[in-house]
This record gives sequence, structure tokens and C-alpha cells, in this order.
Amino acid sequence: MKKQLFLLLTLLISLVSMAQQQLTVGNVTMTISPEKGAKILSLQYKGQEVISQLTAPESFGSTFWTSPQKEWNWPPVREFDKMPYQVEEHDGSLIMTSEVSRRLKYRVRKEFITDKKDNAIVVTYSIINESDETRQVAPWEITRVENKGGVIFFDAPLDGITPANLMPFTAANGAVWYQPDETAGNRKINADGKGWYAYYNNGLLLLKTFDNLTPSQPAPGEAEIQVYVNRGKTFIELECQGAYATLKPHEQLSWSVRWYLLPFKGNAEPSAKLMKTIKKYLH
Repeated sequence: MKKQLFLLLTLLISLVSMAQQQLTVGNVTMTISPEKGAKILSLQYKGQEVISQLTAPESFGSTFWTSPQKEWNWPPVREFDKMPYQVEEHDGSLIMTSEVSRRLKYRVRKEFITDKKDNAIVVTYSIINESDETRQVAPWEITRVENKGGVIFFDAPLDGITPANLMPFTAANGAVWYQPDETAGNRKINADGKGWYAYYNNGLLLLKTFDNLTPSQPAPGEAEIQVYVNRGKTFIELECQGAYATLKPHEQLSWSVRWYLLPFKGNAEPSAKLMKTIKKYLH
């Protein structure tokens, strides 16, 4: 009987840990799936969604990878991107921890907290070196939105966006702006930002803030800000990376991204009004 009760309790704990988890701050709700690589599946303001809800693999939600990509190429590392994470709650924090990657020997931890004073959700990513070797790595967050119009903007020199002229960026009002377009091929740009990027569409303004990097700090071949546009008119990845760091055996790095989702009335085009709105949140 004791053994049966123990097995039942273990099963219940497992089922609870695999259930989708939610955080709410003000009118914003974030939904995370421990079962699906601790992906952020949804970010809503009063029930209105901003994150891609497409169903094809690698087309939805917000995920986390290690950088540089050349260390694992493609597809994404399953232990970080698709396999279940363990779930804990501690002092108001929601913590999800991956298995160790067999190939890379890293473990990933994601901590989610709400900042009610700032009306933000803060996601802190940690990479733990579980190997017996000194390694170099950088953190990398990837958030997908559907390619249905809108405007993406961040602070960076226009002539520093590479490859040049791959996407129709323009400079105005203290930022560079991209209004999503459609071509037959996949495209991706790199940029040296200033610790934030924003996306506005359909009445919702998504703002992310993170550590500002110097040009020498990203991983080789990578960048602080990246924008990937999938072929056709399907989805766009809004990406940011932290500093490339050296980790001794069993050391870890931690890197935080602050998420804001705000209502905004205006057109999805470069504007001083959009810049004025986000400047209130750029600490």
C-alpha cells in the first residue's frame, strides 16, 4: 500500500510539473510549457496575443539556445528546446531546469518572476557548464511573431546592420525600423544594439530590455540583436544575445531579459510617439 501511494504521489507531482504554468502582472499573462522545452507559448494583454501561435516546428513561441550556433548547427538542441524541464517554485519565482545536453554538456535554467512596480516579467536564463572542461558560451533568446505586418525597431547604426540591404531598414527618430515584407527566401540580419528592441502591431507594443554589449562581446559570428524572417509571410524571429563568457567546470552564467507588453494606439510605422513610449522603460 505504501509503495502504491508513493507511486501515485510521484505520478501526481509529475503531472503537475508538466502542466502549463502562468504568470500575470497587471493585464499581461505569460504562459510557459515545461513539457515543451520550457517555451513561452503565449504572451497576452487582456487576452490579445502577440507571440506566434503557428503549429509547424520552430515557428511558434519563445525559446532559448546557446550561442554560437556553429557549435550545434541545426536542429536546436533537444534538451534545451523541446524536452521537458523540471519545475520548482521558490520565494515567488518559477524555476525550470533542463536535462544536461549529451552533446554540449550544458544545463539550462530559466527563472521567471514578475516585477509589479515596473509592470514587467523578468526572465533570467542560466547556462551551467556540467563538463570537466573550460568552455565558452553565450545566452540567446528567440521570440517568434507572425509575419502579419507591424514594425520592428531598435537603436543601432543603420550602416552597421549586416548583411547590408538584406531587409529594408530605415533610420528615423533615434532608431532603425523594419516593416516586415515578403520574399521567396529566408533572411537574417545582425546588429549592434543598445540593450533593447521593440515590436509593434495591432495595438500591442512588445519591448525587451537586456544588457547592452560592446561590439567585441557577442559570440563569434553572432550579434547582440538579430532578426530572422522566414520565407513567404509566415513568422519572424526577434532575437537577442548576451555576452560570450568563459565557464570553468561547473560554473554558470546568468543573463536577464525584461519583457513589457503595452497597449498603444497608432500606426505600425516609424514614429516619435513609439520612441517616446518605450523610453519610459529604458532604465
